[in-house]
Order: sequence, then structure tokens, then C-alpha cells
Amino acid sequence: MQEIISRDTSQKLYIQLYEIFKRKIENKEWDVGFQLPTEEELCNVYGVSRATVRAAIMELVRQGYLKRKQGKGTFVSKKVVTYELTMLTSFRELMLEPGITFSTKVLDKIVTTPDSHPHIKLSLAKNKHVIFIKRVTNIQNKPIIIQDISIPLHICPQILEEDIEKVSLVELFKKYEIKITRIKNYFDIGYLNEEESRIFALPKNSPALLLNQLFYSGETEIMYIRSIKRADSFKFSIEFVKSHAEASNSDSITGWKGANIIFGIAPFEG
Repeated sequence: MQEIISRDTSQKLYIQLYEIFKRKIENKEWDVGFQLPTEEELCNVYGVSRATVRAAIMELVRQGYLKRKQGKGTFVSKKVVTYELTMLTSFRELMLEPGITFSTKVLDKIVTTPDSHPHIKLSLAKNKHVIFIKRVTNIQNKPIIIQDISIPLHICPQILEEDIEKVSLVELFKKYEIKITRIKNYFDIGYLNEEESRIFALPKNSPALLLNQLFYSGETEIMYIRSIKRADSFKFSIEFVKSHAEASNSDSITGWKGANIIFGIAPFEG
């Protein structure tokens, strides 16, 4: 039985259509590789405008359910992982020892353009708007992390109204049903510029641990975080887990499923 769009509800038409399409994918009525009907055909079937169809499809593309191929059409993407992605990116998950307290202070939260700041590394057109956040995390009243955070404004404009000193961004994405499906992490050694050295009360050009993270929902970039961490306050380990299929072959270098990257808090000296 064909589901229909209701105009007797306050729910927006594109959201209703998005939910119909999503159910078709999750129920495998539209299986992996299935090519969606054209926008015009979908307009006729559901009695909505092309803009409504396009908005519903783009939301599913953003979440990784669909993939658009230039000149070919829109297809159901590879199976979306339905379990929640676990990440040690929140201090609330790291502060396991009693007596360790931390706080976050937001230094800046503005709407700007991608070319306005050197640490905005998102693939966006120059005329698009970005939420730019600079914040500092303190442990026992000592600053240990400076973060520059960029989020495309259209992804989650509600963040502008949220208290991000008390709630993590990952928790906010969950609240607004934005699924993080993939994260690229880039580690490096950086050197403190004048502003960073002033915040950390360290000499300029002091070494620091640099972590750049690019967050995706499907194929869409939804957040970029540049974290500068005090070199005297952090250590990290990388744990690789071998898949069951390769566990019996001790000489094999294949079959490694991935890595758990764990940051530890080193005690402060003095």
C-alpha cells in the first residue's frame, strides 16, 4: 500500500517524505543499489513539489542512505551502520578518576564564511555560512585544550542557541538526529602561536599535540575540529583489534578491523 503525504498535520512535507523514503530503505523495499524514480515521477506519486522531493532526498544523502551520481541518478547507498558510533572525544568519557574536575569556556561563537579563518577546513562554497566556535577546556583550573570548531550553518543552526559549555557537540548531534557515521583523524606535532601560548601560559612556539578531526554524516562533512593539546598533559595509545577471520593466522598482517585511539590525562607537574 502506497504511503501518502498528509496536509492535515503540522509536520513539514519534506520531513514526511524523508520518513517514507527512509522506511522504504530500512525495510529493503528499496535495497542497496536501487535507483530512485526521477524527481518528476516522485512529485507525481506523492503530490508534492520538486523542492520538497529534493529536500527529502538531500537529507537522506547527508545521512548516507542515498548517493547521487552525476548524470545517472540517485541510488540507495551501501548499508548504513545502525549502531551508534562510539568515540572518546568527550571529556565526560575520560574523567573516570575521582577528584578530577574540568570545565569548558567558550571564547567565541559566531557565524562566518569559510574563507574568514585559516582553521576552517570544510569543503564549502565561499558564500556559505559556518558556525565557528573557539573554546578552551580546563582541568583543575589549568587550560589543556584549545579547540577551533567549524560546523556548516545549515547542518545544525540550533547549536547557536545551545549552551555548549555544558553539553558536548556529539550529544547535540544526537539530540537533533544527526548521525555521525565516520571520522577522519589526523595527528601531528604543532607549535603554539601567540594567542595559544598566552592561553596556556607557555612560551611561544612550544610544542603541542595537534589533532584535526573531520566528521561525516554519510558523505557530507558536518564538523571540523582542530584541537591543540598541551604536550606536557597528554599521552595517547593506539589499539588495533584483529578480526575473528584472521585471528588464527598469527603471521597475517591483514584482518585488522581498526583502532581505538585513547587519550590519557597526564598529571600536572608543579
